[in-house]
Amino acid sequence: MAAASMNIAILPGDGIGPEIMAVTVDALARADRRFGLGLRCATHDVGLAALARSGNTLPDAVIEACRSADGFVLGPVGHHDYPPRAEGGRNPSGDLRIALELYANIRPCRSYQGLPHYGRTPMDLVIVRENTEGFYADRSMHLGPGEFMPTPDLALSVRKVSAQASRRIAEAGFRLAQRRRKKVTAVHKANVLKVGEGLFLREVRAAAARHPEVAYDEQLVDSMAALLVRDAARYDVLVTTNMFGDILSDEAAELSGSLGLAASINAGDAHCMAQAQHGSAPDIAGKDLANPASLVLSAAMLLGWLGERHGRQNFLDAQASIEAAIARLVADPARRTRDLGGALGTRAFGAALGEQLR
Repeated sequence: MAAASMNIAILPGDGIGPEIMAVTVDALARADRRFGLGLRCATHDVGLAALARSGNTLPDAVIEACRSADGFVLGPVGHHDYPPRAEGGRNPSGDLRIALELYANIRPCRSYQGLPHYGRTPMDLVIVRENTEGFYADRSMHLGPGEFMPTPDLALSVRKVSAQASRRIAEAGFRLAQRRRKKVTAVHKANVLKVGEGLFLREVRAAAARHPEVAYDEQLVDSMAALLVRDAARYDVLVTTNMFGDILSDEAAELSGSLGLAASINAGDAHCMAQAQHGSAPDIAGKDLANPASLVLSAAMLLGWLGERHGRQNFLDAQASIEAAIARLVADPARRTRDLGGALGTRAFGAALGEQLR
């Protein structure tokens, strides 16, 4: 009997989003044909295209399409260019994370053979970042924004840390570590933020006690930033809160070789969104200059998530095939994009990737 189909929502986004999404969808189609995945992709506008069409950068119908899909791929969005929220300017990335409880932002950072890396050691680690609270103003309040000004010269920001969110991100990190090198490092700032970070560490330490087969240690976030430069090879899975994870993952991605190779998924218990780590780069949009590798690798991670969730080995094989194809291209200077020191544009890199996946 044929395997059940998998419905994937495609959200191209803003700036370079449509260009790199075209390469990503082609890679998914090739993996589908080769591994018999049964993918059914449907495209939905978000961002400025949706604003022009419907008056909202994230229509409710798109949220529901993502909710009903087996997974979805979000291209980069330029939410800084959106109108105020009251005028339809919703942040697709943040709002989808909240609406679908995508609490775990999983960001692998690895160095590639043949590509220079900027830390002192090679890197192969994963940052597991809590995604639904913290210092992010759109995620810390039930009603109203998490930032406010009591006077014209005083601004306050509210940080939210809950036991539930800390517990589930800790569990996500330990489950991931069991499939890797079995080591978790909690990254924190408890020497300054004693209450909030103390609650976070309480839950991570409890998770460590439930997983004695996984080695566990802790590191202050400022020293962690330095250790990523000095000795990243000693780390496996880093578990941390929202803002720290956001900052450290960009640093680690660039140190490992390039932010343009940084994959990412946002996962919950029932839904998963693939999303490149980088932004929409409007300055190079439409110029055939963007590196699509980050979004392609993120979509490959989505295939892996679906494979694990549904017990489908062919999805895991497809993920490995796409990742290996990207690694082969990056190893060859003649087949790199310009941001990596090569000469290929977006479309030419996509064509080279297609040949690797054929």
